[in-house]
Amino acid sequence: MKFLGNVLAVIVGLFIFSILSFLLFLGIIGMIASSSEKEVSLKENSILHLKLNGRMLVERTTDDDFDFSSLGNPFGEQLTAGLVNLKKAIAEAKTNDKVKGIYLNAGLIMAGQANLLELREALLDFKESGKFIIAYDEAYGEGGYFLASVADELYLNPLGGIDFNGFSSESIFFKGLFEKVGIKPEVFRVGEFKSAVEPFILDKMSPENRLQTQYFLEDINTEAITRIAESKGMSKDSLMKINQEMLVRKPKDAVTYGLATALKYEDEVHAILREKLGLGEDEEIPTINAADLGSLTKSKNITSKNRIAVILAEGEIVDGNVNGVISSEKFAKEIRKARKDENIKAIVLRVNSPGGSILASEVIWREMAEAKKAKPLFVSMGEVAASGGYYISAPADTIVAQPNTITGSIGIFGLWFNVEELLNDKLGITTDVVSTGQLSDFMNPTRPLTEVERNIIQSSVEDGYETFISRVAEGRGMHPDSVRKIASGRVWTGNQAKERGLVDVLGGLETTIEIAAAKIGAGDDYRVVYYPEKKPWFEEFMSNFSDKVQTKVLEAKLGENYKVIQDIQKLKNYQGVQVRMPQEIKIK
Repeated sequence: MKFLGNVLAVIVGLFIFSILSFLLFLGIIGMIASSSEKEVSLKENSILHLKLNGRMLVERTTDDDFDFSSLGNPFGEQLTAGLVNLKKAIAEAKTNDKVKGIYLNAGLIMAGQANLLELREALLDFKESGKFIIAYDEAYGEGGYFLASVADELYLNPLGGIDFNGFSSESIFFKGLFEKVGIKPEVFRVGEFKSAVEPFILDKMSPENRLQTQYFLEDINTEAITRIAESKGMSKDSLMKINQEMLVRKPKDAVTYGLATALKYEDEVHAILREKLGLGEDEEIPTINAADLGSLTKSKNITSKNRIAVILAEGEIVDGNVNGVISSEKFAKEIRKARKDENIKAIVLRVNSPGGSILASEVIWREMAEAKKAKPLFVSMGEVAASGGYYISAPADTIVAQPNTITGSIGIFGLWFNVEELLNDKLGITTDVVSTGQLSDFMNPTRPLTEVERNIIQSSVEDGYETFISRVAEGRGMHPDSVRKIASGRVWTGNQAKERGLVDVLGGLETTIEIAAAKIGAGDDYRVVYYPEKKPWFEEFMSNFSDKVQTKVLEAKLGENYKVIQDIQKLKNYQGVQVRMPQEIKIK
């Protein structure tokens, strides 16, 4: 009876907890709803406050995106900021007489160098108005400092720090793990630089992978140093020395070497802002965030029939219809919709992708090729447009990339895992098969591959590589042999890709849109329409709520090991023939 009583108590407790959690959830949603329904107004003598510290920079957020940080982020959301949304707000701030300047907090922003460069260029354009930009943070990462270095005045907390010591890229290798658990990967690839499979068969970088990684990292670092030197009015050589020797080791070093204006606490920076606005020391600083200022911006040429479709393709390339990635069915449909819309005069595909499935890439490539026959077609490359990301870009009339975009990686591989030892020796599980033909259990993971199977797979990979080469050669107007010389899976920066004919113009999304407008002879009479259509933030939030809860539980249980588990879970996306860049390049 005592046992049953305990069980009953647990059940009742869980029921009460569920009811209370549900009521709490409704209360928070009510707070959010009331907050989101507030009327937005812009006061005289205001400052655009860009709160980007700790946020992940993505291509676009919903126009009614809710800022969870205002409620203490009760659901543990990864806070994001949309590049499109931010540029829209900054452009409005430049011309709006009520906005006197920008207050920038971006010390630990999470973003790639190419998207940061695009946002940085928007801030530089803002400065042409003569209005000020003041930056402050307690700590600056390499990317955050790159962005904030455009500021007229950059302040650092007296006990803070600036990470300014160049870039590095670290790879995780699973060979030892597979050997321990009894999994034997078999690899099929074309190209000595197609190193996406290296984490599964090696315990360190191959010489070829190390060479290409060093090559593009140095170019990206040089690009950053050059831009910062221009903004700070410093010698590029002296700044490179500071960077390479990590001479900024203490907060005061940042001031000594000219990276920061002064060491200040946040309240002291607020006092500087009040002085610039002519406010008294106790007066509140009128601020507006990017989402609210963007909502006050009037759409350009809303009635224009000259419409340019910008299709935002962000994430891995996968088969089917999947949210949050570049799924073949979904994006082929979006491209087709833009192609058939008579009001759409030109199409821009904005690519942020490391690649993925060759089949999905081919499906999207086909729609791009058909779109090119119907109307001018352009590609804007963001942080990364490599392997499958380049595959789907190849048909474009013009390809635009930032100097520090990661692109290329024209190569292909196949990956298969033999789990026989894991099942038989580690788990004591055996299998047996009855077949009607020699290859009825083709690529059965419970046994080694036969030579016939290996030959079939390798042949398929080589055929896929030749198809990839032909797609690039056709799209770029190059001879296949010329493409092969710069292919082999090698990764390039935008600068390096332009030198080799893989990119036409250096610039961001706005540059691409301007090229498209000029091509259709629209002048300033055009309207940009974004695809896919964004759902309202609440619908987006609820559709992924259960997944986010599961993720948070796993993160809490596994701690730092969660990232390794994530990488292992991704292995299912690597099976089969892939056009994917060398591992997941993370630049720190």
